Amino acid sequence: MSFMQPSPVKYACSCGILNPINKLFFCRHCPKLRCGFCVCHEIESHFCSNCLENIPSSEARHKKNCCANCFDCPCCQHTLSARATTVPVVRKPEEPKDGESGAEATPSPKPSAMPTTKKMYYLSCLSCRWTTRDVGIPDQGVATGTWPDNECLYQARFNTLMEYYQSVVLQDKQEKQEFLRRKTPKQHKFPSLTDRTGLTVSLIRRQIGWTEKSVPKTKPINIAPAEASAEVEPLPEDIFTQPINLRNITTVAQRHSQPADQPTAVNKLYPQRRSLWIKRSLRCRQCEHNLIKPEYHPTSIKYRIQLFASYHVPEVIMVRCEQPLQPGQSNAILLKLANPTMYDMTISILEAVPEDAQINTDAFQQACRIKEEAITSSPLLKTTGVTLARQNSTREVKREVRELANASIVPLESPFVLSQRDDSKEFDEDVQAPIEEPKFIVWRKGNKVLIRLQFSPAADLQPGNKVTLGFYMQYTYVNTVSNTPDKKDPTTHALYSRIFIEAGEIAPQTAN
Repeated sequence: MSFMQPSPVKYACSCGILNPINKLFFCRHCPKLRCGFCVCHEIESHFCSNCLENIPSSEARHKKNCCANCFDCPCCQHTLSARATTVPVVRKPEEPKDGESGAEATPSPKPSAMPTTKKMYYLSCLSCRWTTRDVGIPDQGVATGTWPDNECLYQARFNTLMEYYQSVVLQDKQEKQEFLRRKTPKQHKFPSLTDRTGLTVSLIRRQIGWTEKSVPKTKPINIAPAEASAEVEPLPEDIFTQPINLRNITTVAQRHSQPADQPTAVNKLYPQRRSLWIKRSLRCRQCEHNLIKPEYHPTSIKYRIQLFASYHVPEVIMVRCEQPLQPGQSNAILLKLANPTMYDMTISILEAVPEDAQINTDAFQQACRIKEEAITSSPLLKTTGVTLARQNSTREVKREVRELANASIVPLESPFVLSQRDDSKEFDEDVQAPIEEPKFIVWRKGNKVLIRLQFSPAADLQPGNKVTLGFYMQYTYVNTVSNTPDKKDPTTHALYSRIFIEAGEIAPQTAN
């Protein structure tokens, strides 16, 4: 199977979406498989992919998520490079010194004998040879010069609208805080003097009988509404007579790169500031633990936390089918399983999960549910609805897998043990002593094993239909993370994963 081809083996996560194992994550605290829709995406840092400058979030918001030093080519969207050139500079004529007059004074100014040059810089694209001189942008004296930006014609209107809606949001926030303050009942006659939430002063002023300090309310600024106009600029007179040169007309991608004016001519394209990239971390929606957390520095590609599913869940690889697929006929498929952990795994292939399978995991997940409750340090915070939790946990909604299997499998006779991962065994030349293996195991080497699974496609399938196998894989997982303080030793749990395999298409029937 090629790397560019989609994987025929897919795992079902907790939200019912099928993905290959390299696109899934594993939460050790739940413990369940998670996909990109089962996690919360958080931005860790902003950086420029060209100069690798780390930019704080507030500065990135102020700069509209663009780098101040790097630019993209408006024609081919490649990075522009600063090129140096020399420009001749005309010196001023020499003037007579102070105090010289009469015959000693020079009769006429003398030009400079040595010509002088000045180094100037301009931006150039090494891919399409576009330069800032093509649109008339003057050269700068320094490489990181203040290159002019093509401002939008409606920038003033946008700024006015942004200030207006910011004032509206601020006014709504103040009104909501005032309503919650009046609605809050008194908890104690004598409030704690160590309360630092800001509500203590308000309660004391109420008991004494003083008037409360009123927060100055902000009123929205007046803004003129936009008026629609039926007047449209007329088309140029030579639009139907002048021949069209496609080299001078911008493409759709070039116009979308400049949404402010969307120029139609190539000579109106201006360099665009390079957009910033981000490093994001992934957090489980249910237990709020980090699954992926990268390093903060832009030059580092390592992770501080990396809970990929391929590091904790057995990987299933489809090898081949022993016979051509025919509807209703028994067949066998060869599957290769690998153990990525440092502990032995006991694996079973089942058609369905037993009813009492979730009983063992309920006690393990109960410790995670305790963390979902908001913990407050003051009773005044509970009355106002303010919590110290980072965010409220999202209750997990179980959804059924929409993928339907059209083949029935024959469960394995007995479970088998998959050895732990040991990289040194791959280079070990010692021949292992033959041991008695079950009939469904073809071969075993290190932490890998090849098994033969019997199945039968549905009898109503037609030639060309895809055959999909569906089964549950039970495996033992040794969890080294303890959610409770009394349990510090690793615990073993029996987990289940729903797996779907596309075995191929029904072969056409050959005439005898």
